[in-house]
Amino acid sequence: MIAIYPGSFDPITLGHLDIIERGGRLFEQIIVVVLINPHKTPLFSVSQRLQQIRLATQHVPNITVDSYNGLTVDYARTQQAQVLLRGLRVLSDFEGELQMAHTNKTLSTQIETVFLATSNEYSFLSSSLVKEIAKFGGPIDHLVPQHVAIDIYQCYANKTHPRSSPNNQHSPLPSQESHPLLDWTPTQKQREPER
Repeated sequence: MIAIYPGSFDPITLGHLDIIERGGRLFEQIIVVVLINPHKTPLFSVSQRLQQIRLATQHVPNITVDSYNGLTVDYARTQQAQVLLRGLRVLSDFEGELQMAHTNKTLSTQIETVFLATSNEYSFLSSSLVKEIAKFGGPIDHLVPQHVAIDIYQCYANKTHPRSSPNNQHSPLPSQESHPLLDWTPTQKQREPER
């Protein structure tokens, strides 16, 4: 059985990787699909995200990576996939995901949505959070694969804070009391992909 795991993956996080690895044990094939959203301005181009995902998932044998501009169910039909795989972090995710699952069912009765609860250590994690921490100079090595962290550090070093770089991976957060994330201190250490 083929499952599609769609998302923007801007960037891919260890939470995404957790869903991909667990999904890979459940389905014969997982296709990770970078969906193109014209209403968002991504940090990374589609080709950069595809490369980041390929490197992060090279240890999972039944994973392929692709991109698509259109409805996910249409892409699933072209790949003869029967399942849309989605991760749930918190209760608030469920409402939106359930609505989307019902909507997709009206578009194709042949495709089912399967939800996987995110592992506890990643229940807080999102791509937006990673970008916000990095933007303000915080460490993200424990939130994304190492090569992705380097890409993000380089991106923000060129944009907002030149002191962030791959060699300065744990620079302290700047002292700006007005920012809500500055009181948050991540504790989960990055897990290296199994080889």
